[in-house]
This record gives sequence, structure tokens and C-alpha cells, in this order.
Amino acid sequence: MPIEYCEYYPDYDKCKQWLEKNLPKEFENLKTDEAAEGGGDDDKKRQKRGGKGMMKAKKKDDGPKKICLSRAPRGKKKSVTVVTGLNTFDIDLKVAAKFFGTKFACGSSVTGEDEIVIQGDVKDELFDVIPEKWPEIDEDFIEDLGDQKR
Repeated sequence: MPIEYCEYYPDYDKCKQWLEKNLPKEFENLKTDEAAEGGGDDDKKRQKRGGKGMMKAKKKDDGPKKICLSRAPRGKKKSVTVVTGLNTFDIDLKVAAKFFGTKFACGSSVTGEDEIVIQGDVKDELFDVIPEKWPEIDEDFIEDLGDQKR
């Protein structure tokens, strides 16, 4: 990374420490530039909001915990089963999709932030399989939305 980009780096202090340790001559030039510009107003120079340097924290929804099952048509006679709401129970969606794919011998994938699509109409079997695999999910938490259009 070029030295002039150091001030835009998320860990500006670490960058300055590394520069002071490894390139002391360049660090002195950087200090004289800061003094000429108005004396260490690094808060004004650095980016405060957003940007690629900031890590975004995932939001936890404290909404109602429930799993919704629905069937969506795909083509003329084929259909897919859509499972939403597993994320509210802190279940890894990739692991769940892999489990559904092996259990029903079909394709299964994570399509949205909280959505798994299973090829075929397996909605009725899911009412038994989900509480069996994850005991913390009771059958009362599973809701059938019926047929949906995608």
C-alpha cells in the first residue's frame, strides 16, 4: 500500500506505528506534512462512515421465531419447496441446505438471506424432519403458507 494511503486505512494508528518502525525517514516527512496542514486533525481526514474498510456487524432480528414452508411452481408440472425462518433459530443455512439435499435426494440451495429452496414437493415431510433434526424447533413454530407464486 502506498504511504499516502495510510491516512485512509481503517487502522490509521497501526499504519503510523509500522511506518515509524520500518521507514523512519518517510514517517518524519509524514509528520511535517501534518504539521503544515494544520496540526494533526486526523479525525477530519479519516473516513468515518461506511466504506470498504469498516466491517459491518450482522443484525439479529428479535422478531417472532417461526419457520414458513411454501411450495412454488417451476415449469409446468414441477415445483420447489421454499423454507424461510431457519435463521431466527441460529441454524447455519448452508448446513441445513446440505442436510435437506441428502435427506430427500434432491438439489437444495440457499437463495436469499434467510431462504432455502429445495427441489421437489417435500413440504409435508419437512413437518417431521425439521423437529427431528433440530429438537429446539417445535412443530408449533412451523407454518404452512400453501402454494406461492415466485
